[in-house]
Amino acid sequence: MAEDLVSEIEALEDKLAEAKRSIEARFIGQERVVELVLASLLCGGHALLIGLPGLGKTRLVETLSTVMGLNGNRVQFTPDLMPADILGSEVLETGADGSRSFKFIGGPIFCQLLMADEINRASPRTQSALLQAMQEKVVTVAGETRALDAPFHVLATQNPIEQEGTYPLPEAQLDRFLVQINVAYPDRDTERSILLATTGTEEAESHQVFDGPSLIAAQKLLRRMPVGDAVVEQILDLVRAFRPDDPSAPEAVRDMVAWGPGPRAAQALMLTVRARALLQGRLAPSPEDVLDMAKPVLVHRMALTFSARARGEDLGKLIDEVAATLTRREAAA
Repeated sequence: MAEDLVSEIEALEDKLAEAKRSIEARFIGQERVVELVLASLLCGGHALLIGLPGLGKTRLVETLSTVMGLNGNRVQFTPDLMPADILGSEVLETGADGSRSFKFIGGPIFCQLLMADEINRASPRTQSALLQAMQEKVVTVAGETRALDAPFHVLATQNPIEQEGTYPLPEAQLDRFLVQINVAYPDRDTERSILLATTGTEEAESHQVFDGPSLIAAQKLLRRMPVGDAVVEQILDLVRAFRPDDPSAPEAVRDMVAWGPGPRAAQALMLTVRARALLQGRLAPSPEDVLDMAKPVLVHRMALTFSARARGEDLGKLIDEVAATLTRREAAA
């Protein structure tokens, strides 16, 4: 590895460590969530945060906006939200001379960090307004294509207990999210720390570590990180093992999985294992990184069969078991 690349990676690792400390000063006790969100931003991707109300998802996104130096907006998704409420629309203006012309008023999507709060409460028509933006970083309104600010990231939240009046995200949109992050209840000691830190007269403040250009530079540097052939083969083996019609798929996958991940999942794993290595202060990813990132990258890109759902099977557990089996097999080879 070239010396200049090593020095750049090491400098970025120090900066990322500072960013983590700044975020965790306000978002207490959720190191795994912070790591996955930072990995998503480093990869230039979007993240879907799933958790119950009151677990700090909104606080996390607000803190990220400060620490990463990004212009952020928040949209509360509701059943009556329309695509124009997100993208913007053209309005008719009358000039001083009586002339009339249309002027485009951009919506909240014209930012660098968009929080789509409770995204599954909006109708599919409104959800689809994000598809082009998430994949191509542009939006088309009134026949004109407009570029979004760079970098552009969507952090969407979803409440897992909401059933009535919600619209599950379509598979095409789920596939646009780099990772799915489950935000769980804190343990007792963490909850005590949260109480003491947030109910007094003063709260800890986060400080800016990155800005837009430096984050883009970090994203480009991440793609220059080397990935060993063994890790590449492990990623391919893992993704293909979850396709029920693939000859390499285990019997459990053939029995339980209706459809599996596509090439975009393999691309996501290639990027996220590099990000995890960076966040942990290493110069290249290892097989353990693939094992650790398998569930966040794959769980929303697969679906259980009807019979597997009826039996109460868990997709996350299946991913962990198959990934661990493949890793042991490759280590023994």
